[in-house]
Amino acid sequence: MFTITLVILSIFSLTIPSSSSDQQPQPPADVCIIGTGMAGSSVAHFLRQYSSSISQIRMFERHPIVGGRMATVTIGGETFEAGASILHPKNYHALNFTNMLNLKVKGPSASDSSFSLGIWDGQKFLFKTIDSKSKSPVVQYFVSLANSLRMFVRYGISLLKMTNFVEVTVDSFLKYYESKESRPIFKTVEDMLQWADLYNLTTQTLEEELTGLNYSPLLIQELITVITRINYGQSCKISGLAGAVSLAGSGGNLWAVEGGNWQMAAGLVNRSDVTLHLEEEIESVTNLQGFYELNSTKGNSYRCQVTVIATPLDELSIHFTPKVSTTERKLQHTHATFVRGLLNPAYFGLDTVSDIPELIGTIESSDLPFTCISILKEHNEKDMTYKMFSRQSLTDSLLDQIFSIRSETIRINWGAYPHYHAPEKFSRFMLDEEHLYYVNAFENAASTMETSAVAAENIARLIVSRLSGYQPLKLYGMKTSTLDLNLQHQEL
Repeated sequence: MFTITLVILSIFSLTIPSSSSDQQPQPPADVCIIGTGMAGSSVAHFLRQYSSSISQIRMFERHPIVGGRMATVTIGGETFEAGASILHPKNYHALNFTNMLNLKVKGPSASDSSFSLGIWDGQKFLFKTIDSKSKSPVVQYFVSLANSLRMFVRYGISLLKMTNFVEVTVDSFLKYYESKESRPIFKTVEDMLQWADLYNLTTQTLEEELTGLNYSPLLIQELITVITRINYGQSCKISGLAGAVSLAGSGGNLWAVEGGNWQMAAGLVNRSDVTLHLEEEIESVTNLQGFYELNSTKGNSYRCQVTVIATPLDELSIHFTPKVSTTERKLQHTHATFVRGLLNPAYFGLDTVSDIPELIGTIESSDLPFTCISILKEHNEKDMTYKMFSRQSLTDSLLDQIFSIRSETIRINWGAYPHYHAPEKFSRFMLDEEHLYYVNAFENAASTMETSAVAAENIARLIVSRLSGYQPLKLYGMKTSTLDLNLQHQEL
């Protein structure tokens, strides 16, 4: 996700449970976790935090490093985020992880407050903000004010409605961080969403939701579509909840971990006392009545009482015995192209490079070859590093039209997030009635680093409660009768 200079409300204010201290004795259990991204590493962390009866945690990663869809790329000797790239200042799970691991936060630069935006339709810019190279805070303030006024003139009162829409969604999401006395443990994604009054947003598209709220059609077709294309690679026909998350994730004061967000996953894995298996892909999971046998591509076999799938199953070929049922879905592939060079102003019908906005967003059109282009770093007037998103791989011939100078190019194809539609259908958190769990079932609601941690925390509580012989309530909105985990919440 990229920062767009808009006044859009913040995302996901929440708090973190503290360590368990009064658990009942439980028999030791071995846990296998497939996937080491934010979901998998968070499950391991919360399991260690909530239970002292997990004897061993094995984690499997098919790649040579942990982090899943959190990854970096090095171009021109400098490192940039290549996957999940930004976090919100109120993503408190991620903030707590970062502080706990003594990682350094990389906040927005001073120039981010005056980041210029252009909306491109393939032939011309439908809208451009005023750009200022001045370092003066006073000048930047007035430029920002002028841009806000220009946006208001174009899009009207719907800009303010957009803020309210996000506020309502965020307020509902806050329920997931209430104390254990008022927060059940959820067996299904539907129950989790209904309890927080978020389920209805998954039953219709963002476009339908906003049209029903009398939003300006121009705002939906242009600015909101630009945001959803940047953040989820899809149009405003994505489901309403994913759309609300996309809008909320386009505000200011965003941050990342210096050196790469993947370090959160690596740190959680290191702190969770796990046995880590890198470059080892699990190809089969067999329920042998009381434990699961996992067989890997290296010819190894492992037995675990609990198995957690913490990676999207959509493009994996894990063979389950007996078979498990998951909701069919497709992943939206985002092609991230990194270019060291210089954009060609003639391609955009402009005279000079300085006339090109620092962030180029696009409307929904099959004729457009990319969804966005942004400047990652300006080395000098004729040497910059850019990041492009597209739905298809960009050919060299096309890149040579878009760029006048191209000294280095790196391409990455991400199965980044689900292809959202409405009404959404969800896989279960529990893939059987024993101990086979699927964290990424929640991704059909919304896919972010923070929501992965939220789903992982619920899965960890679900595992601990069921290992203890306590079944979580199936009814949402009532107090849980599960094991007392002493889950106190602390404000940052």
